[in-house]
Amino acid sequence: MTGQTLLLTAGEPAGIGPDLCLQLADEDVVVVGDPSVLLDRAQALSLSVPIDVVDADAPGAHEPGRLRVIPFRFPGRVKAGELDPANAPTLLDGLRFAADACLQDRFHGVVTAPLQKSVINDAGIPFSGHTEFLADITGAHMPVMLLVADSLRVALATTHLPLSDVPAAITPQRLRDVLTVLNHDLVRRFGLEKPDIVVCGLNPHAGESGHLGHEDDAVIRPVVEALREEGLALHGPLPADTAFTPAAGHKDAVLAMYHDQGLPVLKYAGFGHAVNVTLGLPIVRTSVDHGTALDLAGSGNADAGSLRAAVALARSLR
Repeated sequence: MTGQTLLLTAGEPAGIGPDLCLQLADEDVVVVGDPSVLLDRAQALSLSVPIDVVDADAPGAHEPGRLRVIPFRFPGRVKAGELDPANAPTLLDGLRFAADACLQDRFHGVVTAPLQKSVINDAGIPFSGHTEFLADITGAHMPVMLLVADSLRVALATTHLPLSDVPAAITPQRLRDVLTVLNHDLVRRFGLEKPDIVVCGLNPHAGESGHLGHEDDAVIRPVVEALREEGLALHGPLPADTAFTPAAGHKDAVLAMYHDQGLPVLKYAGFGHAVNVTLGLPIVRTSVDHGTALDLAGSGNADAGSLRAAVALARSLR
């Protein structure tokens, strides 16, 4: 392993990924991306950041202010704010390389700048996101999305699903698997001895004893009780409108049932420095809490706070 050195994938070249990478020239990271795109963006932003093209097997020592880059050169034209599907295969090649290098313990982990899912799909490549792609490459059975903002950690039982599909997706087996991975990686990655986890209900008031839906009592509660008997420190299902309040007590993590149940709270608490962590993988992977921001690319207004936080958190994970 190359010490605590991290790989940083530069993300969608038409977005703010290159802008953010340039702002991290003081960090011990090796960028996976196109050197010419980074040079062009540095010129557009009037940044003096030397780009050193390096070999993946011998990236050399970090020199503050310079950016080491493992080259994955795009075949299509790259212009800030303008997507080109021709570049999608190269993007995924770089991501695949980063995952494989971490599996081989050549780097401590991978931090990912944002991708544009739509342009990858427009290229005819089925792609639902970093999480699923990395799980497939690494052979992970149950990847779990965890968002971190300071002391607040919010995991998701389901991720990018239409709201109408969520109830059917929350099965006893899925809940058991997600909670098991969440508990395991809070111990393994974060070093918590016995994580204290709050589990949100699905329906308002956690179903109001069946008057506002049956899933809380029929599906969620039995799984929570069974895992509690197996030694996990679980609380719930609690109404989501109180699960994040001081009344619920300070807990190590909250499991939300769906994307927009948990992430608005997390992003309100820490937008701009929140971090996305993928649990359940055999490698360390963190990411930013935002998208490609095509309208900001090359403007000089992209804030690297979340990416810097993602690097710091990745470095601290075991």
